[in-house]
Amino acid sequence: MNRRQILLVLASQTGMLWLTVNGFAAQAGKIVSSTSTPGKIRVYSAEQGDFILVDKVQKSAAEWKQLLTSEQYHVLREEGTERAFTGDLLKNKEHGVYRCAACENDLYLSESKFDSGTGWPSYYEAIAKENVLIREDRSFFTTRNELICSRCESHLGHVFDDGPPPTGKRHCINSISLKFKKLDQ
Repeated sequence: MNRRQILLVLASQTGMLWLTVNGFAAQAGKIVSSTSTPGKIRVYSAEQGDFILVDKVQKSAAEWKQLLTSEQYHVLREEGTERAFTGDLLKNKEHGVYRCAACENDLYLSESKFDSGTGWPSYYEAIAKENVLIREDRSFFTTRNELICSRCESHLGHVFDDGPPPTGKRHCINSISLKFKKLDQ
C-alpha cells in the first residue's frame, strides 16, 4: 500500500468509528418501557401505600447543577458511575424506602435489597414498574438496560439477569442516585 491508500483507510476507519459512536449515542435515549411525556405520571408511594399522581420533573442543566452536588450531577444527569464500594447506602440494612436523590420519587423498598458483592446497592425489583423505567444503553460498545427514574429521568444504574429469586434480576444502582427514608415497621 502506498501512503495515499493508508491515509484513505485510516480516514474511512475514523469515520466509521465516529458514526458508530454517534449512532449509539443517538439510540441511547430510546425508552424501552413507559413513556417520556410531560405532565402528570402515576407512581407508587410507599408512605401512601398506593399509587398517586405526581408532576413530571423537568429542569434545565443549569437548574440541575444548582440542585445537585457535582458528583450527583455527573451520575444522575450525565449517566456516570460512582466507584465500587464507595457509596454511603451500600451497607444500609435499615427498614425503609430508597428514593431518587434528584426528585424523591420512591424507587426501591429495603426488603428487595440484597448483597450482590458488586460494590453497588442491588435490588431484585423496583417498588413498582411505574417508578423505574428501562432505557436501552449502547455506550461503551455494548448494549445494556439502563434504569432511570420515571419522574425526572435521572440515571440510576443498570439491570442485569443475574439476581436472586423471585425475579432473577439485579438492579445495580449508584448509591449517590439514592436517598433513604426510614419507615415504621
